[in-house]
Amino acid sequence: MLRQVLREKGYRFWIESPTNQIFVVLDHEKMAELKKQVMFSFWEKADENHTVVRFATSWATRAENVEKLAALL
Repeated sequence: MLRQVLREKGYRFWIESPTNQIFVVLDHEKMAELKKQVMFSFWEKADENHTVVRFATSWATRAENVEKLAALL
């Protein structure tokens, strides 16, 4: 579900992972904004204005949490 939301919002995937780990490229402004409310991991710098971050989901990830993240994106 999260992967689909990120695609629909137009985010660029750093790699297409077949696992529960989702790697997307965020601009630094959006990353700073999300960091206040969302847990994700720094992965690597993509360029001077963008960073690759990792979102991880599990069987326990609730749809309402994905919806909240979608609203923030």
